[in-house]
Amino acid sequence: MLTAFVRCFVLVALACFACTISSAADSLSAKAAIFQDPVTTSHSVVIDGQRIDYQATAGHLTMLKEDGTPRAKVFFIAYTRTGVKDPASRPLTFSFNGGPGSSSVWLHLGVLGPRRVAMNDDGTTLAPPYKLVDNDQSWLDLSDLVFIDPVSTGFSRASDEKDAKQFHGYNQDIESVGEFIRRWTSDNKRWASPKYLIGESYGTTRASGLSEHLQNRYGMYLNGVILVSAVLNFQSIDFADGNDLPFATFLPTYAATAWYHKRLSPAMQSKTLEQVVTEAREFAINDYSTALMKGTRLTNAERAAIITRIAQFTGLREEYIDKAELRPIIFRFCQELLRDKGQVIGRFDSRYTGTIADRLGESMERDPSHHPTIAGCFSTCINDYLGRELNVKTTLPYEVLTGRVWPWDYSNAQNEYLNVAPKLRNAMQMNPDLRVWVLNGYYDLATPFYGAEYTFEHMGIPQPLTKNVQMSYYAAGHMMYLLKTELVQMKKDARGFYR
Repeated sequence: MLTAFVRCFVLVALACFACTISSAADSLSAKAAIFQDPVTTSHSVVIDGQRIDYQATAGHLTMLKEDGTPRAKVFFIAYTRTGVKDPASRPLTFSFNGGPGSSSVWLHLGVLGPRRVAMNDDGTTLAPPYKLVDNDQSWLDLSDLVFIDPVSTGFSRASDEKDAKQFHGYNQDIESVGEFIRRWTSDNKRWASPKYLIGESYGTTRASGLSEHLQNRYGMYLNGVILVSAVLNFQSIDFADGNDLPFATFLPTYAATAWYHKRLSPAMQSKTLEQVVTEAREFAINDYSTALMKGTRLTNAERAAIITRIAQFTGLREEYIDKAELRPIIFRFCQELLRDKGQVIGRFDSRYTGTIADRLGESMERDPSHHPTIAGCFSTCINDYLGRELNVKTTLPYEVLTGRVWPWDYSNAQNEYLNVAPKLRNAMQMNPDLRVWVLNGYYDLATPFYGAEYTFEHMGIPQPLTKNVQMSYYAAGHMMYLLKTELVQMKKDARGFYR
């Protein structure tokens, strides 16, 4: 009887053990289905008439704590040119977008990578389901490229989603992206390569912070920082009560926008875009800024004169400007400029227009330069590309632009505006060979070009280092590369910068 009992106990124990093994195997299988070990594929592309052979590696890099336990799985796509005798001699560029909450898809499939979203030459999209084409303006002939999706964007995820917030903040983001850059560089033996960062929008905030962090934390000195549609000082874009700076920094872009839509006087319309912008810039920094600072001290005559000048540059009615207290806010400007035509203009690119459902609405209903112009085609193309061409297999949704990271932690800038300009200045002072390239869109109403100019004019760069800063301007918006002529010009400018 005891023997029978023992035999029964052993059989039950073995069954439980088998169940445990099966459960563990199922768990590992599930994790394998979620996270992708890096997979490498071989390709070629023709750039400037030259065939470039390259390898594309896409997958997750496991970020570890110092005790070896996983922190996060960061997804990346890396392009490295093949047939190079000494890979360490090749420039290496790390790329990311902004948000916060954006994946790296925009710079990846819009301008830098060997494949790009097919669009009309004017930057408008083709009909769905959309497609990719070879990018003959890719920067892969100039540099190897690594596209980073910060934690919670793209396919990147925290190891414990309950603790994902540890990555969602200015300081946390700088630390985690910086750690990824160090790990990838070390794992791939690329410390000897010339190293660059390129960021767009909030990605320029990240890149500026990283320029100092990488030097201080790891002794990784960069060769260049590329800022596409820059925002380093958030005071320049925040239309908050008592903050008059954005009204001055946005006015030249208002003028460019009104000129594009032919809302200015015949005399102003007869001028070139650059002439209109130059005059608007001078008015913004001089008479307009003075009037804003005077507030209620403005005399009636002074107020009337300033209202006339604002109308001259913005195309808005004088009555509207008077009621706006000389301060047209961006979201109202987008709704108001073409209201009489039943149209709203884009914030990311003010050349775009869309219809208005509420003709009496005070603020813009949606951004026609984002939905549906670019959001759908980039999302479709990245999902198709990763699965069909790069052999990525995961059950995760690719978070193109997510709210999972909000609220973003700005506790490092309590009772003040986030301003990373001093960090970039410090990096330049520690590394006098660090060069900075700022790319501005004339029709960008998200991060206006004059805000970038103002920031660099006030960041205290020592005179000998000012030659290290290069400003470029494009006749498009936040994503200036969507316009074919500007995509081509960007590549020409990039060739000079890397050289």
